[in-house]
Amino acid sequence: MPVRSADLQGSVWRALDTVLDPELDEPVTDLDFVESCTVSEEGVATVVLRLPTFFCAPNFSFLMVADAYDAVSTVDGVTRADVTLADHHASTEINGGVAAQAGFVKSFDGSDQGEAVSELDELRLQFFRKAALAGQDRVARPLVDAGAGPDELSDMSLGQVPPSSDLVRMRERRAALGLPHDDGAPLLIDAEGNRITAAQVPLHLRRARLQRVGIETNGEFCKSLLEKRYKTSS
Repeated sequence: MPVRSADLQGSVWRALDTVLDPELDEPVTDLDFVESCTVSEEGVATVVLRLPTFFCAPNFSFLMVADAYDAVSTVDGVTRADVTLADHHASTEINGGVAAQAGFVKSFDGSDQGEAVSELDELRLQFFRKAALAGQDRVARPLVDAGAGPDELSDMSLGQVPPSSDLVRMRERRAALGLPHDDGAPLLIDAEGNRITAAQVPLHLRRARLQRVGIETNGEFCKSLLEKRYKTSS
C-alpha cells in the first residue's frame, strides 16, 4: 500500500528532527530553521531551510543543508529530496553542491567565497566535543545541587545517573566521538575518554559549565536574530 503524502510528510519532519545546527547543538526543527517542508503525491520531498542572518558561516550552513538532504533521502517512501537554503549569501554554491553531492570544497571551487579549504568532518567533531563537554554540566549539575561531592561524581557511572533527555543527548555525542557511553562509562571524562579524578572535578565542571553557557547563550542570540529577521514569534 502506498504511503500517504501526509504520513510521509510527518516522517520527513521527524528525519529533520535529527539534523543539528552544529554550533548550537539543537535540531533545526526546534530552532525554526525549516521554512517549509512539503511532500508530493509522487514522494518528492521539498525542504527549504533559513538561517538567522544573510552571512551565517558557509561551513555551518553547508553542514545543515547536507545533513538535511541525507536525512530526508533515507526516509522510506521519499523518491527524491530537494533541500535548499534560502536568503543566504552562499546559497547558490551550497544548494548546487548539495544537490550534486559534491562536498564542501568542490561546491566552492571557482567561487569568491574563499572559505572552502577542507572538508567538514573535523569541524563536526569539534562541535561534538564541545557538546559532549557541555552535556557533562547538564547531567552533573542536578547531582551537585543535590549534594554530590567530587569523590562521588568521580566514581559515578552513566548507569547510576537518573534518566533524562540530557543524559540521552550526552550519550549520543559521546558515541559519535567514539568515547565511552554505555552504562559502565564514567560520568565525567576528559576529551580522550579518561575518568576525571576527584581532585580534577571542580575545575572540570567549571569548564563544562562555561561551555554549556556559551552554547546556550549563542543559541538564544541566534533565535532572537531569526525572530527579528523573519518576524516570527516563539
